[in-house]
Amino acid sequence: MDTSNPAVLVNGDFLSSHAGRRVRTVIQVVKHEAGGVIGRTTDEKQLIVKGQLPSPLSTFVEVIGVVDSDGALRAEIVTNFGDTFDANNFNQLCRHANGDYRHLFI
Repeated sequence: MDTSNPAVLVNGDFLSSHAGRRVRTVIQVVKHEAGGVIGRTTDEKQLIVKGQLPSPLSTFVEVIGVVDSDGALRAEIVTNFGDTFDANNFNQLCRHANGDYRHLFI
């Protein structure tokens, strides 16, 4: 595992505090557009993901990329996560990864 450039786990609430940094999140794909997709984060925030994305995309995808200053995400790696996903568990994980237990996460 390469830990030289870690990606912080975030949901929509934590995205803005990581502008310019590499993050990892899960979104529900809402709409395909030229050059990216519009998605909904697990805490119901809208997120634009820019870049070349694999096709076809499942309903839920994990995106690793860099947060632009406008809150969009420039995708580096996109992984299909299927058509069902437990958003509540992911939100809890994001709270721990950005809170008191952040030292346990890369």
